[in-house]
Formats: sequence, C-alpha cells, structure tokens
Amino acid sequence: MKSQTLIRTNVVMATVMGALLAAGSVQAQVNVEHIVGQKVQPILPKNGEGGGVAVAVRMDGKTSFFNYGMADNAQSRSVTADSIFNLGSVGKVFATTLLAQAVKQGELSLNDPVAKYVTELQRGGDIRRITLGQLASHTSGLPDVPGQYEHWHRGKYTWPDFVRFLNSWKADPKHEPGKQYLYSDTAMVLLRIALQRRFNTPFAALMHQRLTGPLGMTSTALPLPRDLLGRAVQGYGSTGRPIGRPGMEGGTFQWPGSGQIYSSPRDMATFLVANLGELSDHRPIENAMALAQQPVFTVGPRFKLGLAWQNVPAGNFTIIDKNGGLPNTSTYIGFAPQRKLGVVILVNRGQQHATGIGRQIIHALAQDQSEPSSEGEPNPDND
Repeated sequence: MKSQTLIRTNVVMATVMGALLAAGSVQAQVNVEHIVGQKVQPILPKNGEGGGVAVAVRMDGKTSFFNYGMADNAQSRSVTADSIFNLGSVGKVFATTLLAQAVKQGELSLNDPVAKYVTELQRGGDIRRITLGQLASHTSGLPDVPGQYEHWHRGKYTWPDFVRFLNSWKADPKHEPGKQYLYSDTAMVLLRIALQRRFNTPFAALMHQRLTGPLGMTSTALPLPRDLLGRAVQGYGSTGRPIGRPGMEGGTFQWPGSGQIYSSPRDMATFLVANLGELSDHRPIENAMALAQQPVFTVGPRFKLGLAWQNVPAGNFTIIDKNGGLPNTSTYIGFAPQRKLGVVILVNRGQQHATGIGRQIIHALAQDQSEPSSEGEPNPDND
C-alpha cells in the first residue's frame, strides 16, 4: 500500500440535507477540511508506524468526517467513520449523563450518599460521606486507582477487593470529600455500580436503554459484542507498535461492566450533536446533558468541573470537553456551545496530543486567535 494511503485515507463527508449548499457554506466546509488536516499533522503516523486518526466536526448545523491512516496495519484496514475505538475516559461522560438524566427525572439526587445504593458500603467509614455528585465531579477524595492507597495489593481488583478497599479507605486533608479536585477512575467505576443498583440493571444495558439506544448509537457498547469486533481498531503504543487485540478490555477492575466503552466516530458525532442541543426530538436527553455540563466545582480561574466534563475559557467563549487515554488509545470530545461547534478526535495510538489538537481545531473553526487552554490537558487516566 502506498505510503500516502498510510498517512491519509479518503475524507468522508456527511450527507447534508437540502438541495444545494450556499456558496458561503461550501467555503466554510473547505476551510474545515484544511484546518483539520493541518492541526492533526503532528499525530499522524509516520514511516510505517501503526495507527490512524478519525475526526468528526460539527459546524453550521452539519457534521463532517475526516479519516487518516490505518485502523489495522496488519489487515490493511483504513480508518473510517465507522471504525470502532476504545474511548478510554471519554466514556466517563456516559455515566455522568445517565446520572444527570436520573436527577432531572427525580429518580435520585446528586447529594445522595453512594452507600444509599451500594449497600455494602454502609459498613464502611469515610466512604459513607461521599455523594453521587462528588463521584461524578472528581471531588470525592478517592484515589485515581485503589492501588495508590493499597500499595500492597497485586493484580486486578475483583468486586470483593473493591468493597474491602472502599470500606477501609480513610479521608485526610488532601483527600476530603467535596473539597478538592482529584481525578479518580475509582470514583467513576463506583458511580456505575450505584446507577446499576438504583435501577437494578447492568450498566451496559442501562446505557443502551436510556442513552445510546434512543440516540441510535448502534456502534457504542460495553463490552464490545462479537458482531462489532470486525470494525474494532487495533490499538498501538506511542511508537506505533501493536498493544493488545482489537476490542480488548484492560484496566484495574475485573468484573462485568467495569471496562472501557467502545464507539465509532459516527456514533460520537451523534453524541456531540446531542450535547450541543441540536437533536430536537431528544429534548429530555439533551436537558440531562446540559445539566451534566454545568460547572459544580471551581478548580481555578480558568478551570471548572461539571459532571466529568471540563469547562475551560477560550477567548470570548467557553469550551466544554473530556479527554481519555490508555497505552493504546487517545480520545477527545469538545464543543463550544455559544458557537454551536465541536469536534471528536479518536486515535488508536497512546500518548497522543488529542486534547491540545482538539482545542486548537475549535479555536481555529471559531476564528479565535487566543491561545488554547492547557487546563485539564495532561490526562492522568489509568483505565
């Protein structure tokens, strides 16, 4: 296969409803392609390295897809808008959207203690003070992964291991519920369990019933079922060497529903459009998304947290975004509600600069010359 094909595959443009595009819109579309192509250059694979990049852009009421490189070098599969990627911690906003939906519908409260639903924790200590809202906003005080607290533990955490850890966990001045921002994969996994218990439904099924199913996101799942595995990308390390197998679940926790969510650029574009409030027939879901986006904790003058969403200033508008990273995937979703534009970036290589590039694209599309924020950019994920 020619090297040019390895670097950049065909650009797939979404179908635009209507007879003809106005001349101005055509020019805007050309500019989108140029901006995306320019900004993603630093993370495109080089010299035969494995991997590729998928980008979805929402602007002027339409969605465009741009695909580069390979979904699987060994199989000569190019990245497309329907390739399926490991979302890493971008998947956290699915759990917090479900939480916000339940709050909007009066089914629970952000102030509910997690032990109200995960009853095994009623035997614990400080864990009983942690609320659902604190879990969702990274302000619970819990460590990113349990092993940061239990240094002696070896291997993955089973459910009994996890309960033991949570019940023995003790807060301290630097790990006080509701008082500080501490990124925590532990907290988000616990939030999934709380939602499961509240609705007596496995998290994967709950996500499908309440969110991805109604939105028509047919390529989004946890874990990835057999019928979708053929579209899963091969993950690569930062140097382009394969890591694991397509559709592989990895991470700290070992029980059903504790792994990563998988999705396609096309599905994530739908999720992006809904978060921008542009799906008129899904108002209840969009209202829940709006609640999840609202800041609930101020980290600093230029960084606030919603329910997993990051809120950062960008010139005279605001970017709401979330990033994800594992050794074999780098992901980003971000949007500017005031400008009605946003971007999704999915990379099947680890340690890529997806957050910075995503923000650069948003600034460029908004024709804003200010320097993109670096707040929240270093991604401490260890999914």
